[in-house]
Amino acid sequence: MFDKSIAAYEDAKNVIPGGVDSPVRAFKSVGGTPPFIEKGEGAYLFDVDGNKYLDFVQSWGPLIFGHCDKDIEEAVIKTVKKGLSFGAPTVLETDLAKEIVEMYDNIDKVRFVNSGTEAVMSAIRLARGVTQRNGILKFEGCYHGHSDSLLVQAGSGMATFGSPSSPGVPADLTKHTMLCEYNNIEELKKCFETNDDIACLIIEPIAGNMGFIPADENFLEECRRLCDENGTLLIFDEVMSGFRASLTGAHGVVKQKADIVTFGKVIGAGMPVGAFAANSEIMANLSPDGAIYQAGTLSGNPVAMAAGLVSLRKIKADKDLYSRLNAKVEKLLAGFKKAADENNIAFQPNSIGSMFGFFFCDVAPKNFKDVGTCDFDRFAKFHHEMLKRGYYFACSQYEAAFMCDAISDEDIDNCISAANEVMALL
Repeated sequence: MFDKSIAAYEDAKNVIPGGVDSPVRAFKSVGGTPPFIEKGEGAYLFDVDGNKYLDFVQSWGPLIFGHCDKDIEEAVIKTVKKGLSFGAPTVLETDLAKEIVEMYDNIDKVRFVNSGTEAVMSAIRLARGVTQRNGILKFEGCYHGHSDSLLVQAGSGMATFGSPSSPGVPADLTKHTMLCEYNNIEELKKCFETNDDIACLIIEPIAGNMGFIPADENFLEECRRLCDENGTLLIFDEVMSGFRASLTGAHGVVKQKADIVTFGKVIGAGMPVGAFAANSEIMANLSPDGAIYQAGTLSGNPVAMAAGLVSLRKIKADKDLYSRLNAKVEKLLAGFKKAADENNIAFQPNSIGSMFGFFFCDVAPKNFKDVGTCDFDRFAKFHHEMLKRGYYFACSQYEAAFMCDAISDEDIDNCISAANEVMALL
């Protein structure tokens, strides 16, 4: 039964463009009507029709302990009673910054903002100001938020500049953005050979926005080497992988270190928050210490800081957390793979820590172009059939999935049983 969700969707379309406040929520990639969620509890979501779903989206990553975690909830309620926002400094900001800084050997200072998009936008401005250059080098399939300079599509050849991929974005704002193919070292070298004005190279070291695709270690090594040789700053976008791939995100599982790191809602346990961080020398260029301007009334919002502080402290205190999450993901994907193989369905799963994904194709994709060859129709059918059975996966082949600690082994066993039924229908 989805009658109330259907009615809610039609009602929303009258006053909200497309009926949603973020395009992927409209289910355009898989078809059908999105469930309108009423509440979350632990591992589960409940929609307005009363349907219950085991949630593998977890608000797109940040809910490591699931919905309505008691400790985080108590911290939020306690802080809300003191006020929602002050537009002034609080000790909570300092405390959360300290928790983050002490985990990373390449980070000395953190600036809090309100979203991953804002974090990346600010990090790029910082990199441009430090290097006194204009160029941005990014990779096809890596999404870094919806700021104008990053909404680009590929040019006609290797190592080309991007043209706007959205109406409303002037070409002048994307003319300094170069695009390369993810995991393609030759194209990466070509980009640096053909341009000497690259301020920063920004990359998802573990991509979660073209499905789940980790960067090859030798590719990241080449990114680091070329940045060092050319005076370019390396930015790791860890808005999705931060505190998901490991305690220190991608930095805990790859050998290379970034000059600037961006974080998203995971550091606020699901509250609207983001951050960018770097060493003291780079961050000294940021206002009010330096000349590079960045500001925000709600930055460091006390409610978000309180939620993030409790969440990060819980994560750090639980020494077995990531091994548990990883074991759950591996069990789930092994069950899916077995079900696919038994039904002669090409299926490629992959995971790091509590972040995972899967594709319906013969060979595991290495870049955005490879993902385009996968069976999107089969993914859409899988998604809908699993949704009918009470399992909520990302509504696009281009999105990663997430495990939370509240999901039990029994939940996973039941999910695998449902996947066996669904694979037989595909």
